Amino acid sequence: MTIKPENIKLLREKTGAGMMDCKVALTEMDGDIEKAEEWLRKKGINTAQKKSARLATEGLINIAIDDSSGVIVEINSETDFVARNDNFQKFCSDISALCLKKKIDNKELLLKTEFLDSNKTVENELTDVISKLGENIVIKKLNFVSQNGFFFQKYLHNAISENAGKIGVLLSFETNDYNEKIDLFSKQLCMHIAATDPISLDIDSLDQKIIDKERSIYLDQLKSSGKPENIIEKIVEGKIKKYYSDVCLLEQTFVIDNKTPIKECIDNFNKENKSDFRINSYIIYKLGQD
Repeated sequence: MTIKPENIKLLREKTGAGMMDCKVALTEMDGDIEKAEEWLRKKGINTAQKKSARLATEGLINIAIDDSSGVIVEINSETDFVARNDNFQKFCSDISALCLKKKIDNKELLLKTEFLDSNKTVENELTDVISKLGENIVIKKLNFVSQNGFFFQKYLHNAISENAGKIGVLLSFETNDYNEKIDLFSKQLCMHIAATDPISLDIDSLDQKIIDKERSIYLDQLKSSGKPENIIEKIVEGKIKKYYSDVCLLEQTFVIDNKTPIKECIDNFNKENKSDFRINSYIIYKLGQD
């Protein structure tokens, strides 16, 4: 018998099962929606609604870049086993490519966007993927960056492909001439960011509340030291300076040579190559990290 599309949609909305599963169930039950719902339950086909309540902390970070844009996306699964599934990896790749193509900069807009050339939204496709893989799948977060005149570089740590891994870094920068040396240097900077996880680009962009909190902690630590106030203040300033070198990218020591601050490495690189390389921004995603 011919199954009406509206009945497939209704059953899907009631159960959260994939469209094909709903079609099969209705076919088996001669179009009876209530019997089809029972058939799905007896077959042990878990609903997407039930799965969506389960914790998803595994998954992948995906990055897609082109000449003027870049996007980084985190999509979670419940287990690493599913994260290594070809269907899951393709879904992640398709989502990052879609965000890049459509310049999507937030999750809400993404979920309402048509998935590739299908008649389904990303939200509907996500439901189908959940039903197919048997685990909760969550599009956790994304960042889209685009500006004319900027270049983009990426790095994936614990990579399972060129564009997916467990830690992802998306770097945007300016330069007068993109060449092999720039490509290598920018990749090394991405690797450094993945290793050190800085919280700001430079001292000026570091949140003043964070600095004030650190200063307060250091002062409390030295209160009972018996040292004069002026000495305590010098010690605190020294600790703050050390803190900058730990958390500000341009102040950090480059992991490649383990001795030179990043800002000096950039200056040296520009002098040696007659370049004007400058970091504009960076984004780092670590799987499962807020």
